[in-house]
Order: sequence, then structure tokens, then C-alpha cells
Amino acid sequence: MTAGSPFLSKVEPTCPDDLIQRALQYAPPRIAIARAGAPAPMEAAQDATGAGVMIPVFVGERDRIEREAAALNWDISGYDLIEAEGEDGSAMAAASAVRAGDADVLMKGHLHTDSFMKAAINRTHGLRTDKRFVHIFHMSAPDGGKPLLISDAAVNVTPSMTTRQDAIRLVVDLSRRLGTARPRVAILSATETPIDAVPSSVEARELAEWAAANIPDADVRGPLAMDLILSGEAAATKGMADDPVAGQADAVIVPDIVSGNALFKTLVYVGSACAAGVVMGGSAPILLTSRADPPAARLASAALSQILCAKPKAG
Repeated sequence: MTAGSPFLSKVEPTCPDDLIQRALQYAPPRIAIARAGAPAPMEAAQDATGAGVMIPVFVGERDRIEREAAALNWDISGYDLIEAEGEDGSAMAAASAVRAGDADVLMKGHLHTDSFMKAAINRTHGLRTDKRFVHIFHMSAPDGGKPLLISDAAVNVTPSMTTRQDAIRLVVDLSRRLGTARPRVAILSATETPIDAVPSSVEARELAEWAAANIPDADVRGPLAMDLILSGEAAATKGMADDPVAGQADAVIVPDIVSGNALFKTLVYVGSACAAGVVMGGSAPILLTSRADPPAARLASAALSQILCAKPKAG
């Protein structure tokens, strides 16, 4: 086994306690886990259930689910279990349960993303609405501090202007739910000046102008390069110290999946960030977890869905 790049952080990501505490203001959502019978999804479900941010609804092959629960010494007899076979069958059964109101959140278990998302977007059984699905990462540093939201790093490959407008609306909504009264949103490009040779910079300015006219109580700026998004010192050096977003962004809208994916993975592998992810725009939150996600990210993702569901506690 090789040591890997010297840039890789050796610090383990941690689920931010303030995210958990905010989530615990609400009742835990019922989360339908599509094909739950594997170690990673079952361990995640046990952790999230113990933390009070999930009521699991297990979907998949009963024997596999019960075997994994036994390996964890976890009595799951008090939770719903929906029997289904295979990846497609489990994905469709889980999506159908959410659509029918038998669960509040759809979560990917041990199956391929294409099978999972095919069920999620199914017009008859899935969670599709008239809006575009948009993935948002909630990135938090190991030593705390305010999170950074990133959209879209996982679902939309080359999002249209309309999709990015939806993304702006959604990150503003999520940021407000997380306690930010006036969210600061940066539109990413490679420059802070629109240049015809860099199409994303021109589109960023158009998106910022659209947001100024359509999204009240938020500051949206673009184009901004990554140094100006993250660093107040860089903003001051470049004469943008008075800009309300430069150096203090709450969210980033990326121009394509490549830049978004590279950004979030760099923060994870170099900065030890905890990446909680959720797909918004459907009729219910969707947790598109990965086999490579550490336990902290899975727990944080469940907490994020609890905040989005905002179910009042009983009594």
C-alpha cells in the first residue's frame, strides 16, 4: 500500500456537533434505505438512529438485512422492513415508499447510483417534480466554523442557466434553514471579471444579475475565483474587501460537475472536511451516499435531511 500524495490530510473528518444539535430540534425523519443489506449502510443507519437523526425503513433482501443487523448486535425488529429483490427492485420499492408517505427521505444503500437515481426520477413511482434535481454538499472543517455549501458536484454534469438558478434558490433556502439570515452566494469561475474567452465568467455575471432581481435577502456575486471565495486576505489584496461575498461565502455555485467534484474532494482529502450531501428539488430529500463516504459524512447527511424535513417533535 502506497503512502499517497503528501498533500493528503491524515485528520479524520468529523460530523459537526452544531449540525446535529440543529437537527435534533426536529423529530427524526423516516429514511428509506434502498438495498440496506450491506455493512456500510447498516452501520450508517445504526449510528444515525443512535444519534436521534433517523428512523430507518429498511428496503431490500430480508436475509441480508437481518444478517448485517445481527453482525452489529442491533435489534431491528421494531423498524419497518420492506422486502425487495436486487438493485432495481430495492430502489423502486424505497422510492415508492417515500412517494406513498411511508418514509420521509430516500437514501442510497448498497446499489449503483444509476439504478438508484432511475427510481428517484421515475415519474410514476419516484420523487420527480417540475423542478430539476440539484445536489448540494454541506462542507464543514474539522475544527468547526461556518460550513460551505457547494452545488452541483454530483448530479448535473453541465447544468443549464435555469438549473443553476434553481441551485441558487436551493442553497439560499438551505443556508437559511441552517441559521444564516442573509446568505452569501459565490458563482465560481477562473476570474473575477467577465471574459468572453471564459464562458463561465460571463454566465456567472448573468446569474448574479438575475439573482439580484429575483432572490431577496441574499447576496449573490460572480464571477469569483476560488481564492476570492475562500480568502478575505485575497479579497483585500485585490481591492474587494468591501464586497459582501468575497472571502466570506456561505455557498458556491459551480459551472460544471468536474469543477464541483474536484472542489469537494479536495476539501475532503486535503482539508479533512466532512461532506454531507443531499439532493433537493424532488418531493422529498434524497441522500446520494457513496461507498467511499466515511461514517461522519453519512451521519451528517442524515442530520441534513432531518433539518430539511423539519418535522415537529411529538408533544
